[in-house]
Amino acid sequence: RTTPRDARFPTQNQANHCWNRYNEWLVCLKSTQDEEGCKAMRNMAVKICPTIWTDKWDEERGEGIYPGIKTD
Repeated sequence: RTTPRDARFPTQNQANHCWNRYNEWLVCLKSTQDEEGCKAMRNMAVKICPTIWTDKWDEERGEGIYPGIKTD
């Protein structure tokens, strides 16, 4: 099952949709500190984003160089 339609991203190019889903997951983590509670948001990001992107962003977060939402 894919991520639900998001009216903010009506075009076929889903790169921004992917980026926002990933960062929405990080916002959830930052605001709740509950990985299990944010799992559905992570799953939506993983479903729409290429694995190579999410792996890279996960690595960058671990190294403290991720350009998106900071969780620490």
